[in-house]
Amino acid sequence: MKRLRGRSRGALVAAAAMCVVAAQPGLPGGTALAGTARAADQPTPYAIDPRATRVEGAETTSTAESLQPGVTYSDSIEPGKRLVYRLDLDEAANAYVSATAAPELDSRVAYGDELTVRMEDSRGKECDSAQARILPPGVYPRPLTASASRTLDGTEDEACREAGPYHVIVERKSKPTSTQEAWKLELRYLSEPKLTGAGPTEAAENWPTASPEPPSDDPERREGGAGFADAVELREGQWTAAIDPGESLFYRVPVDWGQQLFTSADLGGSDGNGVVSGAMSLAVYNPARGLVDSVGSMSYSGKRKSLSTEPAPPVDYANRFSSIADERAMRFAGWYYVRVSLSPEVGEKFGHKPHDLTLRVTVDGEAKDGPGYDGSAGEFDVPDDSSLGQGPAGAEDNATMTLVAAGGIGTGTVLVLGLGGWVLVARRREAGR
Repeated sequence: MKRLRGRSRGALVAAAAMCVVAAQPGLPGGTALAGTARAADQPTPYAIDPRATRVEGAETTSTAESLQPGVTYSDSIEPGKRLVYRLDLDEAANAYVSATAAPELDSRVAYGDELTVRMEDSRGKECDSAQARILPPGVYPRPLTASASRTLDGTEDEACREAGPYHVIVERKSKPTSTQEAWKLELRYLSEPKLTGAGPTEAAENWPTASPEPPSDDPERREGGAGFADAVELREGQWTAAIDPGESLFYRVPVDWGQQLFTSADLGGSDGNGVVSGAMSLAVYNPARGLVDSVGSMSYSGKRKSLSTEPAPPVDYANRFSSIADERAMRFAGWYYVRVSLSPEVGEKFGHKPHDLTLRVTVDGEAKDGPGYDGSAGEFDVPDDSSLGQGPAGAEDNATMTLVAAGGIGTGTVLVLGLGGWVLVARRREAGR
């Protein structure tokens, strides 16, 4: 009997609820409830945001489609391809564009397969670039995420500071031995407003580097999401989940100004034989999906093993001026994302079954006031009305569920009767066997 994942147990009810939502006027057709796009029989390599707007990357800058801030887009990219998108930027806001590629679980990847994101001004001057690579010892299909930005940091260099058209270039490199099918692609564009006054120009040189004592409270169950869009919220504490070989789970943690984030993950013991190098990877991304840290060198022989990310500085606007990449990434408050991926080889040697995962999350330090944005901070802030367990689209999902409830005696009654009918038919079929 196949195991129904905790993230899919509500699929029947959610699907019916979506029918009610579809009947409500004025709701966008792409609206979906978080955590429902999960198959019961196999893990999902990566769940593209169901609300994503379809876009087609161009071959040249002259034909590139324009992206809008605060919007998630979907595309696909083939090996050796170079896709171009356009941004129309003013002279004040900082811009961040991330790309997440999703190789299929049954595909082949090779050491050095790479996704690159680069941002250029109208003259072709590079503002920023980042790469996400498949590296040993964990050479297996999993989501690759990279982010590039145009940051107005007060330096003397005038490149990438003017208002006008900018371009984001996404490139994929794959070895001939890798599967040559297109990777699904998810793009996210965020705009950070300027400050109301003069801001800092240098990063702090001294900050706490010692990891605090890990949480000792009793662990709670919290199944992860299949992508950034349905990442499940965690607070400080210990959390358990089940992870299938080849699967990637996504979580998000609210981290405010002045706070530090510490994460670690344990893979539980299992019967079997052999050793898997790079059995599990643990990565942390900032609100713009820029990489903070990634570790994946775990060697697993069936005994419980642990991974921990390196300490990062407290969230501070001035971190963007650091010369160290993981320190620069801690530049704003908001939702920080945690990704855990389990190698398919674990299934080959220790069983194609759910394996026990324990996550420990510590958010250290008192929250401080932000730097003073000229306008709404948007996603670069920790919302006051967050609810534990909801995905990033929690507010929209709440509105959706309100509409479902508002159907009341009308559409709601039809929904309940419909569910009852499905159950009755299933029971009759079972009785007739």
